[in-house]
Amino acid sequence: MKKFVKIIVILAAFSSFFVTFLRISGGETMPGKKNTIKLPEPRYKSQVSVEEAILNRRSIRNYLNKPIDLSELSQLLWSVQGITDKERNFRTVPSAGALYPLEIFAVVGKVFSLQEGIYRYLPFSHEIVKMKNGDFRSALSFAALDQSCVKNGAVDIVISGVYDRITKKYGERGIRYTYMEAGHAAQNVYLQAEALGLGTVVVGAFWDDKVKELLDLKEEVPLYIMPVGRK
Repeated sequence: MKKFVKIIVILAAFSSFFVTFLRISGGETMPGKKNTIKLPEPRYKSQVSVEEAILNRRSIRNYLNKPIDLSELSQLLWSVQGITDKERNFRTVPSAGALYPLEIFAVVGKVFSLQEGIYRYLPFSHEIVKMKNGDFRSALSFAALDQSCVKNGAVDIVISGVYDRITKKYGERGIRYTYMEAGHAAQNVYLQAEALGLGTVVVGAFWDDKVKELLDLKEEVPLYIMPVGRK
């Protein structure tokens, strides 16, 4: 009986630690290395000023049938949720209570040195982990009311939110904060794409359930689809 009680105590302690870890890490779990790809390190300077990027930012729906570089995908994913302060785990966008409810996925079709597939972005390690093999851009386009930009982008960045991660502290208002954060993240993608000479557009018209099924989302709610491609 004593041994049984000890086992229960150990399991409870581990469960508490795991929940705390998920809260601190913004919900990111540690996947196996088999399908995990380390991204090139993001750069922090360019020849395009932030003022120029703001001035020239436009919504671009037509893309050349050409791939983007893995380094460009790396830069885009860093801009949307990358770590900017490793000691405090701050990211590239402001977040209410630094709770970071967003989860980022990349539906890859044409990226040099990267297989087609659906990937989840891991901000802390700046890696992507493959969730599915294959080119799912057409399927995602179908879920987005057949918008051709989603099918023709070299990659589609999907911004999703985990409401429970933030409503635990802020109640229903946390849902509003999640929407705000998604807007911050999307604008970062716009400006980063402009600095890279790429085009993008925010897509908000899609069937939530179809996107969730395609990406195998559980608690995540899709908020934005952002196709990115060469202009």
